[in-house]
Amino acid sequence: MSADAAPMARAAPSGKIRLVVSDIDGTLVTRDKRLTPAVLAAARSLRAAGVGLCLVSSRAPRGMEMFLGPLAIDTPRAGLNGGLIAMPDGTIVSRLSLDPDAVRQSVEILQAHRVDPWLFIGHDWMVTDPAGPYVARERQVVQTDPVVVPDFDAHTHNVGKIMGASSDYPLLARMEAEIGALLAGRASVHRSSDYYLDITHSRANKGYAALELARLMNVDIGEVACIGDMYNDVPMLDEAGVAIAMGNAPDGVKAHAHFVTASNEQDGWAHAIERYVLPRV
Repeated sequence: MSADAAPMARAAPSGKIRLVVSDIDGTLVTRDKRLTPAVLAAARSLRAAGVGLCLVSSRAPRGMEMFLGPLAIDTPRAGLNGGLIAMPDGTIVSRLSLDPDAVRQSVEILQAHRVDPWLFIGHDWMVTDPAGPYVARERQVVQTDPVVVPDFDAHTHNVGKIMGASSDYPLLARMEAEIGALLAGRASVHRSSDYYLDITHSRANKGYAALELARLMNVDIGEVACIGDMYNDVPMLDEAGVAIAMGNAPDGVKAHAHFVTASNEQDGWAHAIERYVLPRV
């Protein structure tokens, strides 16, 4: 679905929730990547009520590990926008990879527009320029070091995600549309933030991730609440029994939600759990 696609006609929110599937960045954590006391308390309330919590992110599964302990999560998690699904011990149970031609085309286009491409293969994050824009920031955020390679020529197979990083936000929005059109039917192309563009397998989106996580947890998708803030979260909002957008989400994302909560800087995740999930347990 493109960033400006119209929301689907949808049923009323479900009256029963057994599982929450949550985005991380811009949703579960603050801008400085903290889990607030209110969020931790809300997660404890979910556990006490018997509601599962699964994380889904554009991050690789390894970049989500720092949240598992504080949230007491022992459930499967979906990384790379659903391109890689791992069990709590890191075992990969589902992998969707881009075809090599799509990888080569995407890398060529991004580099031609001076957008820094990164590749994700399995648990590895690959870059060609360790001093490139946002590499240091990403290393700090995901607490993982990239694998530095001279080029990507020998790394076009088993790619779960290509990420384009750029401080030119309008350019990245254009790349989302152009690459999305070029790879229509072959890839899912969405911005996960103003400065990151994610390119994954056509089925590897957060809607697929929500469905797979629900299946692994033996929960009907109609009994799943999904919460997110960016355009790459729209596919899972469209699948959810209860769809919740963060207050900091763009209007185009909010249009796909049953409910809009406060921002991630105002404990919006915790408020969403208290107001829209726990009353449906």
